[in-house]
Amino acid sequence: MTEPAQQPDPLQRAARDHLWMHFARHAPAQEGGEIPMIVRGEGAYVYDAAGRRYLDGLSGLFTVQAGHGREELAQAAAKQAAELAYFPIWSYAHPAAAELAERLAGLAPDGLDRVFFTAGGGDAVESAWKLAKQYFKLTGKPTKHKVISRAVAYHGTPHGALSLTGLPGVKAPFEPLVPSAFRVPNTNIYRATEHRDDPEAFGRWAADRIEELIEFEGPDTVAAVFLEPVQNAGGCFPPPPGYFRRVREICDRHDVLLVSDEVICAFGRLGTMFGAERFGYTPDIITFAKGVTSGYAPLGGMLVSDRLFEPFRHGTTMFAHGYTFGGHPVSAAVALANLDLFEREDLTGHVMRTRDAFRSTLERLNDLPIVGDVRGDGFFYGIELVKDKGTRETFDADESERLLRGFLDKALYDAGLYCRADDRGDPVVQIAPPLICDQGHFDEIEQILRSVLTDAWARL
Repeated sequence: MTEPAQQPDPLQRAARDHLWMHFARHAPAQEGGEIPMIVRGEGAYVYDAAGRRYLDGLSGLFTVQAGHGREELAQAAAKQAAELAYFPIWSYAHPAAAELAERLAGLAPDGLDRVFFTAGGGDAVESAWKLAKQYFKLTGKPTKHKVISRAVAYHGTPHGALSLTGLPGVKAPFEPLVPSAFRVPNTNIYRATEHRDDPEAFGRWAADRIEELIEFEGPDTVAAVFLEPVQNAGGCFPPPPGYFRRVREICDRHDVLLVSDEVICAFGRLGTMFGAERFGYTPDIITFAKGVTSGYAPLGGMLVSDRLFEPFRHGTTMFAHGYTFGGHPVSAAVALANLDLFEREDLTGHVMRTRDAFRSTLERLNDLPIVGDVRGDGFFYGIELVKDKGTRETFDADESERLLRGFLDKALYDAGLYCRADDRGDPVVQIAPPLICDQGHFDEIEQILRSVLTDAWARL
């Protein structure tokens, strides 16, 4: 007797036929491949529709700081939605936005006392560039409009934020973009051609390239420098000793704003509430998103220095910019509950206490021939893959395609670890687990990586 044909899963069909996934190649699904379908989360783990468990080694997208399944955050959202589900902050306020602004200002570096809310991280970066341009127009320096960021850095998808992004392949389909964005070297000392064996000298060299560019373009034309505390794209580049101190001096000397893009690095990812605190500098603007709500509701924003708000304090001057969902009541309520949870469970303290153990656990992988470098800070790491450890030879484009997308992405997922195999710079595996993780999770991450990377090397 002929077996009846198996009916396609309705969720798979819906996703395949109607869902346009972000940063995704759709050909495999269109050709009958299964789309990973995550249905629930608990603690540091997520589960798919078949009940399989995966360690969330990327906190969703560097976002779920407090872990999955935190009922208090869901309850905060429900309570706020029942009281006031939505109202804009366009010339109005509501309690959740006001309370959250005060709370964030109290946690931020001294002098950053004003909070402008957005719907997400790219919106926050876009807002910061617009504010920098208008600020200098209002203060008698209308030609200061150019911005500087670093090679390989990622700052978001809106046209302005994408212009700041230092990844040519990501930008090319959408060009021409917003003009007046310029690039300087990043702090990838593993690939440095200058001062590789002297981190402090390398940091000064990298910072001095910023001053060199400001002077070349003309200080009267440069408005801001956008830097992540630890650069994400390329695989977690921490700042060398003294780097941010030198950058702050350069920005002050030329009246250029320092924007700390902390969409990933804020809210405990590096063991401090803000990445600027971790590395001892005070920026003029901090952009944030992701971890402010632990991903339980969308929210972003920028913390702004009193100096930048001053021209808007009097008269009819207005920052004619905003978002429908910026400072959304439900998102703001979730953020407040999330910050309560951070305090109650001392999540930043937990990261500081366990960061060395996390690093040393990942550094065990240095004995593998495919691992060239393990770098990062806090709970935020990149593992660079190489063909030759001695020469640091990397993979060519075809090899990287076969290694990362052809094998590693699926193999790591099938082995029970959700993370990112990324080739936007040199090939890396990125790891950024929820801030609740402990040594047991670290060991699990290392063991899965060891097994899959060993298999990858054998295949090469």
